[in-house]
Amino acid sequence: QVQLVESGGGLVQAGGSLRLSCAATIRTRSPFGNYGLGWFRQAPGKEREFVAAISSSGRSTDYADSVKGRFTISRDNTKNTIYLQMNSLEPEDTAVYYCAYSESYYGSVSTYGYWGQGTQVTVSS
Repeated sequence: QVQLVESGGGLVQAGGSLRLSCAATIRTRSPFGNYGLGWFRQAPGKEREFVAAISSSGRSTDYADSVKGRFTISRDNTKNTIYLQMNSLEPEDTAVYYCAYSESYYGSVSTYGYWGQGTQVTVSS
């Protein structure tokens, strides 16, 4: 029903920037009318954590406190793609970044039931 493919990860020095992309193929309709697409990350030895989310309309976004002011989530409806612009990267941002889909933008993190394969982001000091 939902396929997500991330790209754009790589190696960058601290203070640098990366832009992640997630191409989304959604073959279902959210019963709630406003699904969410989010970015999550998992660093070595740590639990997977929420990074940012955007509603299907693109009018609502949410960010983890750790990335506010540095990361920006956006979407291009013509390409069915969401992006994560990552600025002022820190070594602590090193992780595998995943794109995920929830049937409701207003649902909890646990409602994200579809996931991409992940893309590695490594920030060197």
